[in-house]
Amino acid sequence: MPLHAADRRDLFVHDPTHTATWRFTLPHTTAAVPLARALIRKTLADLGASVDGHTAELLTAELVANAVRHTAGDEPIELVVELVPTGGWQVEVHDQDPNPPGELDALGHPDGPKRPDGLAEGGRGLLLIRTLSVDAGYRRTPYGKAVWFVLSPTEDTAGGATDGATER
Repeated sequence: MPLHAADRRDLFVHDPTHTATWRFTLPHTTAAVPLARALIRKTLADLGASVDGHTAELLTAELVANAVRHTAGDEPIELVVELVPTGGWQVEVHDQDPNPPGELDALGHPDGPKRPDGLAEGGRGLLLIRTLSVDAGYRRTPYGKAVWFVLSPTEDTAGGATDGATER
């Protein structure tokens, strides 16, 4: 049965009981990091998302960089951006390795407030994610794992992605 014009218009009205999801396939190379940042920036801006865009880009880049650096092979990485019913945004990065990322417990939640070695070149990504998101973790998938974080909506009254200049 074909949809009438009025019915089609209703398909684009946000229903808070349902989520909306965007999926992007990224190469398993370092080129995935700036690509993921651009995809997050564009997706949130196009939707007028009320979320700190700089934080979303930073944390997404951390997850994608970790997936590229810490998983073997050349299988693509999947970036999933989801509007959750609370108005916040969940970002997941899927890779082919089922092993948990460092410093997450068996349930997929951050394993305490560990600080990286001050002289180490890495080891701060998950600390940033734990600090700047309202929730984070990982879960096993049939093809590996998904590492995720959630950002709550900002109090931006303009309805667009913020530029990070708002106070916390």
